[in-house]
Amino acid sequence: MLKASENPPLVWPQAESIRQFNGLWWVAHTKSRNEKALAHDLMAKNISYFLPMTWRVNRHSHRTIKSLLPLFTGYLFFCGNENERVELLKTNRVANLIEVKDQNSLVRELVRFDQALRAGAPLTPHKYLQKGQWCRVVAGPLLGLEGMILQTKGETRLVLQINLLGQAASVEIDIDMVEPIEAPKIPSPQGPQNPM
Repeated sequence: MLKASENPPLVWPQAESIRQFNGLWWVAHTKSRNEKALAHDLMAKNISYFLPMTWRVNRHSHRTIKSLLPLFTGYLFFCGNENERVELLKTNRVANLIEVKDQNSLVRELVRFDQALRAGAPLTPHKYLQKGQWCRVVAGPLLGLEGMILQTKGETRLVLQINLLGQAASVEIDIDMVEPIEAPKIPSPQGPQNPM
């Protein structure tokens, strides 16, 4: 287990927005438990990446263990050219490389996660939703963030999704902080099917 200071940053290189990265986005489906190691390798090669992670707390026999874990187990998003894609494959940490056909949609989805994580939102993995009420946050640290709203048992959650992977995460939010908007056209999830 890594010390907090040994974890890779969520975004490399540090930028105001991942929209500033140049190149094509790819999804690296990593070998088991290799997400952070791959991030460290990409940092050393100065290859841009986004690795959404969140803190999880586990209690074991009178001890509390706090770990920074990938939000989407087995996935890291990277941006680069063909040479950088080859360098990524040389790390021997990638099981599969998923080509992103709709670059703009993926970047919009990743920017939502980036914004939420930079605001300190405690995202948790969530079931992927096929449909729901699309909303925009109108106040607070998540101002401007868009996603689907799910209400259950007095709790309201804002659900963010990566459609290419059919994966989602959510954060609890006050219903008074969101307004309904028209939903964007969401492609159906493809899942990790494209070979390297």
